[in-house]
Amino acid sequence: MREIAGIVVAAGSGVRFGGPLPKQFVEIGGRTIVERAVRCLAGSARVGEVVVALPPGEIGGERARRVEGIPGVRGVVAGGATRAESVRSAVEASAPARHVLVHDAARPFAPSRVVEDVVDATLRHGAAIPAVEVPDTVKEADGEEFVASTIDRRRLRLAQTPQGARTDWLLAALDLARREGFEPTDEAQALERAGRRVAIVPGDPANVKITSPRDVERAQRRAAAASCDLRVGTGFDAHRFCEGRPLVLGGVAFPEERLGLEGHSDADAVLHAAMDALLGAAALGDIGVLFPPGDPRFAGAASGGLAARVAERVRESGFEIVNVDLTVLAERPRIAARAAAMREAIAACLGIGVDRVGLKATTLEGMGALGREEGIACQAVALVRRRSGDEE
Repeated sequence: MREIAGIVVAAGSGVRFGGPLPKQFVEIGGRTIVERAVRCLAGSARVGEVVVALPPGEIGGERARRVEGIPGVRGVVAGGATRAESVRSAVEASAPARHVLVHDAARPFAPSRVVEDVVDATLRHGAAIPAVEVPDTVKEADGEEFVASTIDRRRLRLAQTPQGARTDWLLAALDLARREGFEPTDEAQALERAGRRVAIVPGDPANVKITSPRDVERAQRRAAAASCDLRVGTGFDAHRFCEGRPLVLGGVAFPEERLGLEGHSDADAVLHAAMDALLGAAALGDIGVLFPPGDPRFAGAASGGLAARVAERVRESGFEIVNVDLTVLAERPRIAARAAAMREAIAACLGIGVDRVGLKATTLEGMGALGREEGIACQAVALVRRRSGDEE
């Protein structure tokens, strides 16, 4: 059973938004708002497969196919007449998971830090939401033209998504709301009415909700600015063959090979090159600095775990991994039969889609040390983008 399943609610008609399209299908920087919102969850290594609730009329159409094509999306379902009905439909269609993370399709810029904090708090407390403080003085109106009172804003918070909860808690809370004829405005409200305590983690002002055409204009400018800040990094690694070690490349074992690679960790030259390329793109040094070769903590360490830590470090520095491209330089082994598995393993380590991992191999035609089958090398190129509050 998966720990966390992602749900994106995008079944609204968008009547209040106005315009020819529901707001979730308006494009920002070449991608619809819902596609960007889905990638906020699907792009997280902490979230399992994502299910998206769309308007019933969209099922089987081009817009639904675009959403289904996003790596990490399990599928789309027809949403209901209310938010709660759409959430229930998506939860029931998701892979079995102990917890769910529900996200608004109208929030296309949820930072990865917010997603991870909500996941951590949900696993710890059973339910959690991100929220931000209220910056302005809050007035209660008398229903006409005058102020009735001033509300103490110190305990007020503005709720955001994604909102996390134990799956059984959420389904029971939605059932209770339905029996009582109550329509919750978010998952936390349903949980509150069912007697569940909901933890709060810091939200992010960048996690805006698109509600008006003016919001779309601001989002377009933001996406355009973010897409311009691209960084390229290169990496190279080589290891000598040795006896008595398994051969691991790109996180995949080659048990039929007699010789492994010599090194302090598992000597996975492919992941080592990928890590150095990512660190170089984000100007974060190299793997020798992060994981010193003399440190006993990393003796024999699986490079997949190290690569996941590098990817996390890159994201914490404000960058998003766009893609990595790798070329293995070796006379053997032939990697074609395991190339798909290697791409999947590399993508999983880095928390990106398989479609963002390029992998090739070439021989040295018998030239030099590699051509004499003394070892294996790999060169890598990585592209990262500064998020500037955006998430893809």
